Amino acid sequence: MMQAFRNSAKPVIYILTIAFFAWLVLDLSGITNKSGGLFTQTSVGKVNGQPIESRTYEGLVQQTIDARQKQSSDRLSLEDMQQIRNDVWEQLIQTEVLDAEYAKNDISVGDDEVLDALRTSPPAELMKEPTFQTDSQFDLAKYQRWLTSPAAAPYVDALAAQLREQLRRAKLFRVVAGDIYLSDAAIWQHYRDANETVKIGLTAIIPRNAVPDSAVTVTPAEVAAYYKAHGDDFKRTRTAHMSFVALPRITDASDTAAALQRATQVRDEIVKGAPFAEVAKRESADSVSAAKGGDLGEWKKGSFAPQFDSAAFSLPINAISEPVLTQFGYHVIQVTKRTGDKATGRHVLIPIDLSGSHRDHVDAEADTLERISAEKTDPAALDSAAKALHLTVLRADPVAEGGRLQIGRLVVPDAAVWAFQHKPGETSPVIETPIADYVFRLDSLHAAGIPPLAEIRPAVEEAVRDEQKRVKARDVAKAFLAKVDAGATPGAVAEAMKLPHREFGPFTRVDPPLTNPAVIGAAFGLKVGEHSGILDTKDGLYVIEVLAHTPADSAEFVKKLDELRAKEVRQARQDRIRNYLTALREQAKIVDHRAQLEQRSAAQQAGA
Repeated sequence: MMQAFRNSAKPVIYILTIAFFAWLVLDLSGITNKSGGLFTQTSVGKVNGQPIESRTYEGLVQQTIDARQKQSSDRLSLEDMQQIRNDVWEQLIQTEVLDAEYAKNDISVGDDEVLDALRTSPPAELMKEPTFQTDSQFDLAKYQRWLTSPAAAPYVDALAAQLREQLRRAKLFRVVAGDIYLSDAAIWQHYRDANETVKIGLTAIIPRNAVPDSAVTVTPAEVAAYYKAHGDDFKRTRTAHMSFVALPRITDASDTAAALQRATQVRDEIVKGAPFAEVAKRESADSVSAAKGGDLGEWKKGSFAPQFDSAAFSLPINAISEPVLTQFGYHVIQVTKRTGDKATGRHVLIPIDLSGSHRDHVDAEADTLERISAEKTDPAALDSAAKALHLTVLRADPVAEGGRLQIGRLVVPDAAVWAFQHKPGETSPVIETPIADYVFRLDSLHAAGIPPLAEIRPAVEEAVRDEQKRVKARDVAKAFLAKVDAGATPGAVAEAMKLPHREFGPFTRVDPPLTNPAVIGAAFGLKVGEHSGILDTKDGLYVIEVLAHTPADSAEFVKKLDELRAKEVRQARQDRIRNYLTALREQAKIVDHRAQLEQRSAAQQAGA
C-alpha cells in the first residue's frame, strides 16, 4: 500500500525541513550499523556501547550546514559550525537512547498507522506551506491531491520516516506521562502562586557597597588560607588569552554619497518603467524581501524605522519615493495600500558600504594586514603589521573554551574557535566584521582547573575582602533593624544610613522582580505592616516589609477548575517528558572522540 504514494510531487521549500530528519531516521539504524558499520570502521564515539560512524556524523553535519547556508546569505562562523556539530551529536545521542527505549517498551509503528498519518496528519511545518493553504488555512484536500500526484518518490519516503518517528515518540511519551493526575489542592497551589500578589519595601545591605575598603585589611596569610580552603571556587575551563589589531572599515561621507547616487539611479529606473519587482530582486540588499520582488506585505505603523514609516504613511498610493535614509541605508519605497495605521508595500534597500577610492584604500590596507600578519608563526608579525598600518596592538578579554570572543558590544566570529586549535605565538587569518578587519595573536592557553595562586591573587584578595566586609555588614544590618524595631520606618532609617531602599510590586510568586528565593519566600509569609528579620543570603543582606497583600480569588478558581486542570496536566506531562529525556541523556554512557579526530585531521592538513 505504501507504493501508492511513491509517485508524488514535492514543494522545494519543504525538502530542507525534512532532510535532516529523513537521513537521521531512515539511515541511522543502517549507517551506525550495530554489527560493524556500513561505510567505515572509524567512529566519532559511542552511545551506550553502540558506535557512531564518522561517515554518519560528518554527513549529517554537512547536510545541516548546507541547509543553514541555503536559509541565510550570511557566512556561517566557526562558532556556528561548532554549534551545528554539537547539535548533530546530541541528536544522534537522543536517537540512540530513544531507540533503546522503544525496544524496552515494545513500541512499534505499523505501515497502516503511517499511511493514515500521511493522509490526515502531516507535520506542522508542512501544514504551514502556502501550497497547501486556502485563505491562510491548511487545506487537507489540496494536500491529499498533492500526495497522490506524480514525481518525487524519495520525498514521500522521507516524510513517512519522519511521521513514523513522531508516532513512535508519541507512543513512548504516553507511556512515560500518561498516568499524570493532579489533585484539586495541587491545582489550587499553582493557581495561588500565579495570582496571589504582594507589594514590599526592601532595604539592601550589600557588603561590597555598605562597607568601605578602608574598613578591612587583607594579609598575605589570609589570602593563602582562603585559596587553600576555597580553591574550587576559582576553577575555570580552558582559557585563551589573545592580542589583536583592528583595521576599521567605517564608511565616510563619500560612501554615503555613492549609496544615495545608486538609490537615485534605482528610483529613476523604476519611474521610467522598469518593473519594481525585477529591480528589487537585482539590487536590494534586503535579501528576504528581495526574493519576493521587494514585497514587505502588510505592516503596522511603528514596525519599521521612524524615517521609513514617516515616508510610507505620507507617500501617495503607488508613488515611488525619493531615497529615504535609515540606519540600514537608502530605501526606495512604494506603498500599494494603506488603511489607518496599516500599510502594504515594497522597497529596494541600497546599503551604505565602502565604495570607490575609499574602498580601494581600505582594501589595500587589508591586503597589507593579511600579508604581514595573518597566519604567521612569528609572534612579532602582529607588531610589525600594527607599526606599518599605524594601529595599536590591544589585549582581548580572556575567552573560555566553547565561548565567544567579544570586543565591546561586538561578538567577533571565528576567533574563539581558532584560538583553541593553534599554538601560542601564532596569528589568525584576517577575520572580517562589518566594522573592522581583525588579526589575533594567541598569547597563551591556560589549562582547565584551579590556577596557581600567583596567577589569580587579585581575585582571591577580592574574595577575602568581600568575606570580611560581609562580617561587618551584619553589624550594619543589626543596627538598621534595631532602629526599625524601635518604631522608625524602614525607608527613613535606610535614608539616614545611606542604604538603598526600594519598593517592588505588586508581584506573584511565579513572576517576581527579584530572583532571591529567601526574599520572595519571606514576602509571602509576612502580614501587611510586618517586617522581616535580616535575610542573610549569598547575594547580600536584606530586610523587607510587606506593604500590600492580595490573596488569590478562590471563587474564580472554582469557576475555572476544569480549564486549569487541563492546562496543569498538560504542563505536568511536558515537564515529566522533559525530565525523562534529560535523565536518559545523563544516564547514557557517552564516548566522544570528536575532538581527537578533529585535531588529527587538522594536523594532517597542516602537514599536507
